[in-house]
Amino acid sequence: MGKNLGLPTQSRSTAGLGRIQTVLVTMPVNLPSRFVSHFLLGLPINLSLNDRPHVVIVGGGFAGLEVAKRLGRTPHCDVTVIDRSNHHLFQPLLYQVAMAGLDPSDIACPIRSILAKYDHVRTIMSEVDQIDVESQRIHIRDRDLSYDYLVLACGAGVSYFGNDQWEDHAPGLKSIAQATEIRRRVLSAFEKAEQEPDESERKRQMTFVVVGGGPTGVELAGAIAEMANKTLRSDFNSIDPASSNVILMEGAGRLLASFDPSLSDYAARALREMGVNIHLNQLVDEISADGVQINDQFIPAATVIWAAGVAASPLGKQLGGQCDRSGRVMVRPDLSLPDHPNVFVIGDMAAARDQKGNQLPGVAPVAIQQGKYVGRSIANRLAKKNDPPAKPFRYFDKGQMATIGRRRAVLQVGKIKLTGTIAWLGWLFVHILFLNGMRNRVFVFLSWVWSYFLYLRGARLIVSSRWRSKAETPQSESVMV
Repeated sequence: MGKNLGLPTQSRSTAGLGRIQTVLVTMPVNLPSRFVSHFLLGLPINLSLNDRPHVVIVGGGFAGLEVAKRLGRTPHCDVTVIDRSNHHLFQPLLYQVAMAGLDPSDIACPIRSILAKYDHVRTIMSEVDQIDVESQRIHIRDRDLSYDYLVLACGAGVSYFGNDQWEDHAPGLKSIAQATEIRRRVLSAFEKAEQEPDESERKRQMTFVVVGGGPTGVELAGAIAEMANKTLRSDFNSIDPASSNVILMEGAGRLLASFDPSLSDYAARALREMGVNIHLNQLVDEISADGVQINDQFIPAATVIWAAGVAASPLGKQLGGQCDRSGRVMVRPDLSLPDHPNVFVIGDMAAARDQKGNQLPGVAPVAIQQGKYVGRSIANRLAKKNDPPAKPFRYFDKGQMATIGRRRAVLQVGKIKLTGTIAWLGWLFVHILFLNGMRNRVFVFLSWVWSYFLYLRGARLIVSSRWRSKAETPQSESVMV
């Protein structure tokens, strides 16, 4: 069998047909036919004697990384992981970056570093523009990639329920950029209040509204109250940060709707003890630079944070299948598309259900288990172990938890319901355990110990996105450490 896969030595002026015939003669006899067709069509090709199937994974979150890790241990395929960022983000702790408790690098880890030990897994930092499931190709910016198996694990973004104009005044919390922007707005509000002579404007600057009473909203409201009451209390001369007005708004009748009602009641009591004003059964009508409008009531507020809704990645709509109202893709029990068994949708993008028919929540444990399941399924197919088809995905519910503040948390696992210090310690342990990298685990643990005993937050930086030294320096570029 010939080993030379290059073109034969020949004049570049040779006629097209003669050139094609010569290439076909000198190519190895077992060269895959798709390489020949790609060459004839002028498409880019990657020649490989092994002709291993190509698995493309879009998204480097919990679900996508689990698929890549599993397939990284099988010799039967080549894997490409595509993500618009170069890092994996531990989203459950993102609110602590927004509240100056942790540095962004404490909860993020380079995707290349995580997958470096797998020889046949490569990482591409790019963004997928188009997906063509019929021709089994995706387009990323300046080129196309073909695949044998496609795994979409792109996660979800912020949804403003059709009011996207609110984003300028009420950022969501799904990325490091959003977290640092929220941190900038919260800390800048105290700085502006310190210099504000007008009492009503000072009060507006020290009013913080969190929209959404789920785990993220509860954690944000508790963290702002704790920062105002403890961390910043002695840092200012003209204002008392403890007099801040922290408001948590929820459209339903209780907080933490997915938890047992007794845990929702505990969370509400704990937040009120910390000074948080809770507004239930309240829907937002308008958000502006001046504040929030609710029915006939207007709340002047300089800082509004959105934690009320999410929407799946819009890539799901290019698959040609059915999606729910949040954009999640309807999948089969094995998490594949009904008409394309080689395409899988997992994590926050998938409208998957448990054994009882209930919609699976968009949380990390679901994404991790789905990633492991799909990784095994593809590995088994490649090893010819999957006739008949794989068993349906079954989610093992490991419970849910939310922290409210120092020694205040709720934890629910089946019929077991915990509150207070025990739940808080459980929350700390689980989040340390699931962080990527020993360095991150150690740094986060030390940061929490430091904050617990000294009530200090080490990442209190106000950083502008402007960087040009010649441009006019706005007030927001000041830095507080």
